[in-house]
Amino acid sequence: MDTSDTILTSQDALLENEINAALREQDDNALRDLLRDIHPADFSDQFEQLTTEARQALISRAPDLISADVLAQLEDEVVEDILPLLRSGQIAEAITQLDTDDATQIAEEMEESQLEEVLGALEPSDRAALEASLEFDDETIGRVMQREFVAAPPFWTVGDTIDHMRATGEDLPDVFFNIYIIDTKFKPVGYVAISKLMRASRHLLLSDLAEDIVATIPQGMDQEEAAYLFEKYSLISAPVTDEAGRLVGIMTVDDIVHIIQDENKEDILALAGVSEAGLTDTALDTVKARAPWLGINLLTSILASFVIAQFDYAISEIVALAVLMPIVASMGGNAGTQALTVAVRNLTERDLTQQTAWRSVRREAIAAMIIGLIFAIALALIAYIWFGDTRLALVAFIAMIINHFFAGLAGISIPLALKRYGADPAVSSSVFVTTVTDVIGFFAFLGFAAMFLL
Repeated sequence: MDTSDTILTSQDALLENEINAALREQDDNALRDLLRDIHPADFSDQFEQLTTEARQALISRAPDLISADVLAQLEDEVVEDILPLLRSGQIAEAITQLDTDDATQIAEEMEESQLEEVLGALEPSDRAALEASLEFDDETIGRVMQREFVAAPPFWTVGDTIDHMRATGEDLPDVFFNIYIIDTKFKPVGYVAISKLMRASRHLLLSDLAEDIVATIPQGMDQEEAAYLFEKYSLISAPVTDEAGRLVGIMTVDDIVHIIQDENKEDILALAGVSEAGLTDTALDTVKARAPWLGINLLTSILASFVIAQFDYAISEIVALAVLMPIVASMGGNAGTQALTVAVRNLTERDLTQQTAWRSVRREAIAAMIIGLIFAIALALIAYIWFGDTRLALVAFIAMIINHFFAGLAGISIPLALKRYGADPAVSSSVFVTTVTDVIGFFAFLGFAAMFLL
């Protein structure tokens, strides 16, 4: 941590202590002085670090500090925790100040009864836009897109467009980068960047400035697919269309950044078979999220133990087998996890496809054989020095190569197979890969030991 990080951390800790002190002393004026003028992102950070009781106390004493911008910055689980403490009228007012994508994220966290009250307090146009977003499945573009945008016909001039935007005023989106050109059926046929528009003469037609649209996003598309398009084409904004191809919204790069972060976090947690421990989660919530995966691991461990049990007579006669066999299985497990992590990442980034699958499998198989050979030599030397038995060293050598080879194959082929049959490789793969490496590792080591040593 550098000096600037240390200073920021100290300042954050000091502010948190001052907030807690103001809450304990029930000093509303001090509380407002501390939080009124800080940036919403900084406010949300401080608010999230408070205990549940402190958050409730702050809202009860100064509910007006929870502005629309603060709600938009808070983590979803914190929003869900505090919404019942806010008046429906306050939430409705906040929603009217936000773009539809942020408003939808807040609405998603409400209980049904509260949502009905908030919708009833909204203007008909705001209510219709919010209800339209909520009709789409979670993690689709229709759920997260921004319904506020600027569109114009191709025969408008630069001057017409600027005058229209000035007249529209507050109805414009908070952040936008492009003006989309539409035909008579409201289908996007091009766009003009704001930076290009502002440099052009007022008399020029938009059709003279228009650029081709690189990618159009259907509103039913999964948000991860949309993020891939943004990354592939280096987009800063893209139009969203309905089934008829009409312009219904836009996606901007700031929303895509959040999607990419969420998807990456989800994949990382899924690889470990856990869910995120949120700021409002209890120990029981954590147990419920993690116990099922550990239960599956228990069953796979029993399978590996069953393999060991078939060779109990060999282990009882040669104690050295019990010393060395965990090394073989552990090394294979780590090799499989490495291959699995790379495969899931490549699948996410579309680098691993049907066209490149065979090349990737062959690469992993060759790499696994080479790595297995390196560490097989190392383990054989260790086994010989430790136990002075050439045959035992040979068994360790062969088992290490075999387990590494199958670990590499499993690490890449299992995610590919799961992807092909519609399962999420990030969630399901690790259990299968671990099972393969444990079973193959124990079976190869103990099986060859029984053949050569007994």
